[in-house]
Amino acid sequence: MTGPHPLVVVGDVLLDEDIEGVSTRLSPDAPAPVVDVTGDRSHPGGAGLAAALAARGGRDVVLVTALGDDEASEAVRRGLRGRVRLLEIPLDGTLPVKTRVLAGGRPVVRIDRGGGTPGEPGHAVRDALAGAHAVLVADYGRHTAGALRPLLEDAARRTPLVWDPHPDGDPPVPGARLVTPNAAEARALHPGSGETTLGAFAERGARLAERWRAAGVAVTLGERGVLLVRPGTGTPMLVPVPYRAAGDPCGAGDCFAATTTAGLADGLLPEEALQRAVAEAAAFVAAGGAGNPGLWRTGPETGPAVEPAHDAFGLAEQVRSRGGTVVATGGCFDLVHAGHVGLLESARRIGDCLIVCLNSDASVACRKGPGRPLNPAADRARVLAALGSVDAVTFFEEDTPEAVLARLRPDVWVKGGDYSVQDLPEAEVLRTWGGQAVVLPYLDGRSTTLLAHRAAEAAMRP
Repeated sequence: MTGPHPLVVVGDVLLDEDIEGVSTRLSPDAPAPVVDVTGDRSHPGGAGLAAALAARGGRDVVLVTALGDDEASEAVRRGLRGRVRLLEIPLDGTLPVKTRVLAGGRPVVRIDRGGGTPGEPGHAVRDALAGAHAVLVADYGRHTAGALRPLLEDAARRTPLVWDPHPDGDPPVPGARLVTPNAAEARALHPGSGETTLGAFAERGARLAERWRAAGVAVTLGERGVLLVRPGTGTPMLVPVPYRAAGDPCGAGDCFAATTTAGLADGLLPEEALQRAVAEAAAFVAAGGAGNPGLWRTGPETGPAVEPAHDAFGLAEQVRSRGGTVVATGGCFDLVHAGHVGLLESARRIGDCLIVCLNSDASVACRKGPGRPLNPAADRARVLAALGSVDAVTFFEEDTPEAVLARLRPDVWVKGGDYSVQDLPEAEVLRTWGGQAVVLPYLDGRSTTLLAHRAAEAAMRP
């Protein structure tokens, strides 16, 4: 089995800064909030974020961008070191810096400064594009793509090219496999009637695909999903979001475009790449978006983590803050059956939210032996998240969920009737914060093991 194929990201890098704080009062000289700063952080943004996300899982990623001699350019170089290979073209001016001031996790104001003009690419850029299995153009309106336009036109004739456009940027080159505007960008690039219905966005997508001579336009519509429109075809395809992700959406478009391009590099059809990208973008938002500190730990990521169907820990905190009862349960949930459904419905009625702590694939294999799990963690989480009784899903790698419970701190921990409270190893950790472990009745004769045996026996019958 071959590893992930290399790709090239071309585009405008920014330096993203977040100044975090709390606001409890207005300024005496203007109706503006006063933010008491509690911390700040910075990381590569724009094409730099897209390249870093594409490189997760050990993929070889080359980032072609314009950098200068200014402090912001140096900060971007440090942030990307060890993650991607940088191919720089000269920047006449300073790197753009985008600063958000957040109070209580919500943006209060954004300050943009800096900017310059990209120079000419060298021979190394031409060689990198020639060897790419796919190309992503992350256009942030600073015209790096314009400086490379002849090379990108040539690349689009040979390899899948995805163009993430900007209303102030350069038009996509002809032959792009996919162009990925968000809803606001699609409306700015082709206002049309001004409506925001799916039909209106399908019309915009079709017109933009014709204008750009693109093989397809995928309009990202936030919680509604992604609408794929191909020129000359009547019915667009809507790729829905697998679950509603509560979190910071900053950078979600970069995650979507990077995952789409990576899928095309590995030979997926556009429809398959888009489905994977929608799920990855939802998980990215749920994990905290571009501000998630885990994205920027020293050294490259070892692989894309399986993320929860909602932010389980944030949900637990919200419920507690309003005096509600947090209920949690856990297990493998390999083949969800009537016994599981009954247990989850009963558990949800105990409190104000139900969070499922799900054994990871490695944890299931350790507990259940060879051949298990029958379904991977992402599929098991998706089935659970679709149940009306389940509010969030999170994962644990160990044999028991004690570590994740110590973070989650539920008021009630629920298990099925084949356990006793005294036998539960997690009961002791529950007591440290006043939580209670309980056992609920369980439907007899229902288990994943029995279902697997029945399926095997049925398959052997003539």
